[in-house]
Amino acid sequence: MMIQCVDCEFYSVMPDGRRAFQCDPFVNIKEPECLQKWQLFRLDMLVSGFQSMALFQQKMAPMQEKLFKYVKRELDDIEEADSWKFDEDSDEMDDTDDSDNPESSGYGPSGIF
Repeated sequence: MMIQCVDCEFYSVMPDGRRAFQCDPFVNIKEPECLQKWQLFRLDMLVSGFQSMALFQQKMAPMQEKLFKYVKRELDDIEEADSWKFDEDSDEMDDTDDSDNPESSGYGPSGIF
């Protein structure tokens, strides 16, 4: 018959009523079932931690949304302020301006004498 945790020497009750387990699966485990219990305890702790994190994230979501909007607005303002540095029409060449064309200036191969 399996030893119950209450009867184990590695189990104690804290003054505030919490249960404390000093068993370590790598050092002092009594029975194979103890390992299964220990895994369940750890899994429960992981789930509890995840639930706490999800609750915190839920509380932070409205503030994060405001922060994202603020940062986006600031980045848009910076982009707009720097827009004068970049000529948006530079992709389109103006064909009517021939001042850069050496042939039309009279100094190119066809314009000599």
